[in-house]
Amino acid sequence: MSNAQDSLRTRGGDAPDGRKVKATIHWVSAKDAGSTEVRLYDTLFTKRDPDDAPEGKDFRANLNPRSLEILKSCKLEPSLAAAKAGNRFQFERLGYFYLDPVASKEGRRVFNRIVSLKDEWAKVEKKRG
Repeated sequence: MSNAQDSLRTRGGDAPDGRKVKATIHWVSAKDAGSTEVRLYDTLFTKRDPDDAPEGKDFRANLNPRSLEILKSCKLEPSLAAAKAGNRFQFERLGYFYLDPVASKEGRRVFNRIVSLKDEWAKVEKKRG
């Protein structure tokens, strides 16, 4: 059985051999993938309390310079070319995204991250100290 056939059989979480599959990752070849802009939004401030600024500074000292990253040529599954404005998708290991209804135009798709996934590696590193 090919990898494509196997992934279709495990998509629902139940493999034919009885394994409980938590997730299925589908890889897309670069030659078949569409190219699009992806915007990664993060927290606006570097501190929980933005007003907790150094002496003589205001909340702007706590602005997160990485609160928005724009990735211009991301490769996505060809089926996303048919996405409608406001549709939501999970992109592997990055989070949940939606097709921006304002920035997207015919022939140009823009996906915005609306929720990032939990960072399991950060937990591991924190435990190590």
